[in-house]
Amino acid sequence: MTKARIEGLIATFPKLLGTGKQHTFVETESVRYVYQPLEKLYVLLITTKASNILEDLETLRLFARVIPEYACGTDENDVLTHAFQLIFAFDEIIALGYREDVNLSQIRTYTEMDSHDERVFRAVQENKERDAKEQMKQRARELQQARLEAGKRSGGMNLSGFSNYRGGKGMGGLSNDLSKLSCIYLDCNGSKILSIMSKF
Repeated sequence: MTKARIEGLIATFPKLLGTGKQHTFVETESVRYVYQPLEKLYVLLITTKASNILEDLETLRLFARVIPEYACGTDENDVLTHAFQLIFAFDEIIALGYREDVNLSQIRTYTEMDSHDERVFRAVQENKERDAKEQMKQRARELQQARLEAGKRSGGMNLSGFSNYRGGKGMGGLSNDLSKLSCIYLDCNGSKILSIMSKF
């Protein structure tokens, strides 16, 4: 049955209701509307005319009991707020267009089982996400540590490292040969020689 067909049947229902009607069903040429007032709302079951009216009425009563159980009320706002809970409960009553042999207690048990499975699944997913985030943080720390260590190893040559320059003259030997250098580039602290261009 198409969505447009369902919407058309529902739109027709209010026109078929007469004031002061004592019956809980009304028929057209093609379908039967089985309904029950629920305060300001109607619980409506649309069936074929060949369906068993007694079974339909029993199914309708079960729907009417499920609504306050899962919607925590019977007004329109309650129903809209708890629409998904109601759909899950209704799904336990009707499967593929046929009534399931269940009562309210069994429906409650089945939906609670589904809710438990959903909570377990959500908890597993949250744990996986948390573990993935921790692994990313750990990897970031390892990369940062590796960069720091690499920076220490290649962070330039200290002046004391020139003790072997020109046969172990150290800084004094370097000072005596400054006339042979075109330029010396020092870092901003003056502690490391970054580049020497020699006239040799």
